[in-house]
Amino acid sequence: MASHATQSGLKGMLKEAEVFHQYEDIEQQRESYIVGMWAFLVTEIMFFGAMFLMYMFYRTRYQSAFFELHHQLDYRLGGLNTVILLVSSLLMAMAVWAHQHKKKQLTLMMLTGVQGCAAAFMVVKLLFEWKVKYDHHLMPWYDFYYKGEVASPEVAKLFFSLYFAMTGLHGLHVVIGMGIIGALMLLIAKDNPLVDDYIPTELIGLYWHFVDIVWIFLYPLFYLLPR
Repeated sequence: MASHATQSGLKGMLKEAEVFHQYEDIEQQRESYIVGMWAFLVTEIMFFGAMFLMYMFYRTRYQSAFFELHHQLDYRLGGLNTVILLVSSLLMAMAVWAHQHKKKQLTLMMLTGVQGCAAAFMVVKLLFEWKVKYDHHLMPWYDFYYKGEVASPEVAKLFFSLYFAMTGLHGLHVVIGMGIIGALMLLIAKDNPLVDDYIPTELIGLYWHFVDIVWIFLYPLFYLLPR
């Protein structure tokens, strides 16, 4: 009797979300969502992939200069941002789990944590990294000046152009992610039928994990260059 009541309660907690008219059943609806998100992520991979290929070309050509120039970047701040994004990925995974189990308040708490991590990442990036580059005249498009033993000013400008382009593009994706997560939180808070199912949270989670993975590649490429 108790077992039957428990099973009934579990079914009620995990009841199926509304199936929209263009789908035959909930499984087809969820699969179409996931396929669409992965198609989007593939285009993002190709976009970032072109930039990574360009980086590797110039890195191979100017190995000694790039090694000298990477000392202008603070690996401790980059490491801090790596930890922040890893924590945000964990919180996002917990948010998906909480939404899947219909735990509204826990879902919102976890998503708030993700937003806090994203904001902390951008503060470190803009105020503690980019501002220092501005103060040291290392902005390629504004009053650039560099004098080193190995790297010429032209190669230095190339290095910092790649640095700002790639980390800036990544930062833009972080800001976009913050906006999307904010919209998701608003829908969940208002019990909007669009988020009765946990799949929207899972799809946004996939996007967020992708953003984190891109940074995991950027961090060693720019901050931890071997000789």
